[in-house]
Amino acid sequence: MIATWGEWKSYPKGVPGDRLEAPIGPGIYEVRNASTGALYAFGAVDSLAEALARIGAPSRSLATFFIKREAHLPDLEYRTCATDTKAQAKIAAERMIGRREAFLAGAA
Repeated sequence: MIATWGEWKSYPKGVPGDRLEAPIGPGIYEVRNASTGALYAFGAVDSLAEALARIGAPSRSLATFFIKREAHLPDLEYRTCATDTKAQAKIAAERMIGRREAFLAGAA
């Protein structure tokens, strides 16, 4: 299995015409702050589309029920890497995390 990332896409802000484009199947996702590049979310999941949709979903408390989604999310962008199974996604994610940690340790 060769895991390849898709392009970075702007994360929808919940306005008409905005949409999330991601595979329904398993894979890895990465969400980052568009202006700083800081990692916002990362995971290996059964459904990429479902996991990405949950990132911007408001919590279930009554106080946040009436707050629009774009009010509390920074400007985000996302990319995905589809895999055949969630197990493959977990293995690929662990390798990516290991590479990132090795790079950061070498840079220090």
